[in-house]
Amino acid sequence: MDHSCARTHIAYILRELHNQISPKFERCTGISQSRLELLQHLYEMKEISQSSLQKAVNIDPAAVTRHLKQLEASGKVSRRKNPKDNRETLVALTDQGRNEILSYRKERDQFVSNLLKGFKEEELPVLVDMLERMQRNADQIEG
Repeated sequence: MDHSCARTHIAYILRELHNQISPKFERCTGISQSRLELLQHLYEMKEISQSSLQKAVNIDPAAVTRHLKQLEASGKVSRRKNPKDNRETLVALTDQGRNEILSYRKERDQFVSNLLKGFKEEELPVLVDMLERMQRNADQIEG
């Protein structure tokens, strides 16, 4: 395979991998990757503004609002207006959300273990390095 074909094949594999992983991740864990990332970030914080949370997880603002409304309806997060600035919404994990994140983490870890089945331990740091370089390159692409 020449370099041009290899590069095209990499792009195809990444797209297909994303298309396969997202729905399977949600079926296995019971939550989308985006929502789990939101909950995970909230788990690390006591309370955070919705706009700061959106920037931290790098998810579209409308999508964050939609996810948070659904997480609030299911009792996993609470939202309230900032008493010092009524334009700002503060978000926090509820006790229920805090308890459920631990279960989600176990499911996520099992999913990732299944995804990496057959990889040698010494291959994982190399894979992480390559993926992080691709991520940094993607961040620098204008568009």
